[in-house]
Amino acid sequence: MTKFGKVARFAALAVMDAVIVAFSFLTALYLRVDSLFAYFRNYPNSAFQIKLVLPFIAILFVLVFWFMKLYSTIWHYAGLREIGLIGISSFSASALSFLVCFVYALYMGNNGIETVFPRSVFIIAMFLVMVLISVERFALRAILRILHRIRKNTKSEVNGNLMIIGAGDGASLFLNNIHESAYYSGANPICLIDDDPSKKGLRINNVKVMGTRQDIIRLAKELNIDMIIFCIPSCPSEEKSKILKICQKTGCKLKTLPSVYQIESEKDLSAKSVRNVEIEDLLGRDPIKLENDGMKEFFAGKTVLVTGGGGSIGSELCRQIAANKPEKLIIFDIYENNAYDIQNEILRTFPELELHVRIGSVRDTRRIEQIFRDFHPHIVYHAAAHKHVPLMEDSPNEAIKNNVFGTLKTVRAADKFGAERFVLISTDKAVNPTNIMGASKRMCEMVVQAYDKKSETDFVAVRFGNVLGSNGSVIPLFKKQIAEGGPVTVTDPNIIRYFMTIPEAVSLVLKAGANANGGEIFVLDMGDPVKILDLAENLISLSGYTPYVDMDIVFTGLRPGEKKFEELLMDEEGLKKTYNELIYIGKPITFDEDAFLNSLDEHKEHIYDEGEDIRDWVKRFVPTYHKPE
Repeated sequence: MTKFGKVARFAALAVMDAVIVAFSFLTALYLRVDSLFAYFRNYPNSAFQIKLVLPFIAILFVLVFWFMKLYSTIWHYAGLREIGLIGISSFSASALSFLVCFVYALYMGNNGIETVFPRSVFIIAMFLVMVLISVERFALRAILRILHRIRKNTKSEVNGNLMIIGAGDGASLFLNNIHESAYYSGANPICLIDDDPSKKGLRINNVKVMGTRQDIIRLAKELNIDMIIFCIPSCPSEEKSKILKICQKTGCKLKTLPSVYQIESEKDLSAKSVRNVEIEDLLGRDPIKLENDGMKEFFAGKTVLVTGGGGSIGSELCRQIAANKPEKLIIFDIYENNAYDIQNEILRTFPELELHVRIGSVRDTRRIEQIFRDFHPHIVYHAAAHKHVPLMEDSPNEAIKNNVFGTLKTVRAADKFGAERFVLISTDKAVNPTNIMGASKRMCEMVVQAYDKKSETDFVAVRFGNVLGSNGSVIPLFKKQIAEGGPVTVTDPNIIRYFMTIPEAVSLVLKAGANANGGEIFVLDMGDPVKILDLAENLISLSGYTPYVDMDIVFTGLRPGEKKFEELLMDEEGLKKTYNELIYIGKPITFDEDAFLNSLDEHKEHIYDEGEDIRDWVKRFVPTYHKPE
C-alpha cells in the first residue's frame, strides 16, 4: 500500500469511528433520559455544552484507537485478539472522556458532571462503541472477502481442486488463507487427508477429512483433484518422503508448506510461503541444522579470503561468512561473471560489509601473492578447483595444474604472509580415486597435510560428497533434459551417491574450520547414499511426467573414471568423533612430505610441457589411485 493509500485508509476509518462515537453517546443519553427533548428542556445549557464537548470526545476516542494501533491492524485477518483490543480501547477512551467532561464542568462552574452527561451515559456509550466498532470492522472484513471472491486473481499458482495433506495447525492456517485472500481466489479445497483415523469425517473450515494416505490415489481420481498441498510442517522427512511419493502417483501438481526447520529460520509460517515440492523433499532426510554459536566471534575482526568464490560452494561460503560479519571479505575467482553475480548479491544483502572482489587464477603465483600482500587474510577457504570428472579425464594435466599446483601456490602464499587458518574444500572422490580429478584432490589434501607440519598456519581439509544443485551436478542436468523433452540419461541403474544441499555442506565446512587445530581431514556425515536413478524418476514425476511412459530414462554406461559408489574414508583412515555428531576427523595417512613437495617442484615444468603421462606420476604419490581402463 502506498503512503497516500495508508493516509486515506486511516482517514476513512477515523471519520467512521468518530461518527460511531457521537452516535453512541447520543443514543446512550437517549436510553438514560427516555426523552432528549425533555432533558434539554430541563437542562437548557446542555444542548450547547454537548455540541461543544462531543467533538472533543470523538477526537479523543480516535486518538486512543490510534495509540492502541487499531488503525494499523489488518482487519481482513482480524479475530478475537482484535475484539479484545477494541474493548480495552473503548474502556480507556470512555474513562478519559469522563475526566475531560468533569474538568470542563468544573471549569464552567457547573454543579457536577450531570450538566454535560449523566455518569451512566459513559458506561452505556462504552458498550455501544465497543459493539458498533466491532460490527463496523467485521462488516468491512466480510465485504472484503466477498470482493476477493468475486475478483479473479491469476498470480497464484495454487488453483483448481485441492487435496490437503494433514488436518492440523498447518492445514487450518492454509485453509484460513484460502478463504481470506484474493491470492487464492482460484483455489477450491475439496478434501483433507490425515492418517489419524479418529479425524475421519471431521471438518476444518468446512473441508472434510475423507481418508488416510492409502486413499490418496483413489480420492484424487474420484474428486478430480488438480493439486495436492502438503500441510504438515512437523512431519519427519522420512514420512514426508513416503507420502509425497504416493502423491506423485496421482499425476497431480504437488506443493508444500515449509518444514519446521524453515519455519524456525523464517520466524514465521504463512500459507503464502507454499512452494513447489523439490527433490530435497523426497530424499527422506531431515535438513542438517547447525547452531551458529561462536561463529560470529570466530569471524569478528577477521579478513577472510574465498578462492573460487563465484562457484557453487564458494558463493555459498561467501553468503554464510558475510552473515557472520567479518571485518573484510575477499572474493577471488577467475570467472568474472560468477564473481560479479555474488558481488552484487553480497552488496545488496550486507551493505555494511567491506567487500573486495578480485579476478585471477590460483595458478598465477604473482597474482595470488599480490592478493595476500594487499589484504593479509586471516582465514582462507580454498574452493577454487576443476571438479568435472569426465572433462578432467580428457585433460589430466589441467587437473594437476589447477587443483594441485593451484592449491600449492595458495598454501605457500598463506604460509608466507602469515594466515592463521587455511581450509581446503575436498571431496569423497579423493578416497581410492578411479579418476584424475579425485586423485588430484587427494594430492591437494597431501599438500595441506605437508605444510601443516612446517608452518605456523593451521592447514585443514574438509571432505564431503555431492551437493544438490551445484554447477555440473546431476540435478541441473536432469532438469535441462526434462525441459528439452527428454530422454533423461543415467550412467548406471545402480549408481549411488551421497548428497547434501549446498547450504548444509557449507555450514558444516564453516563449523569444522572454526574448530580446527591443524592437520585434520574433516569428514562430514552425508547421511545415507541415494540412487541416482531414484533422483531421475522423482524429478520426472515432479515435472508432471510419468517415468518410462511420458519420458524415457536411458542408461549410457559408466564414464571413464566414474565409480558406482563413493567412499568417505580410505581403509587406512579411522574415524575420530568431534564435538559435533555430524563432523568426524579421519586419521591422517603418513607419507614422505619432503619427497612429495620436492617432486612437485621437480615435475612442474614437465607437467606444463604436456610431455609425459601424468597418471603414472600421480600414482607414485596416490597409491590408491586406479587408472581407468
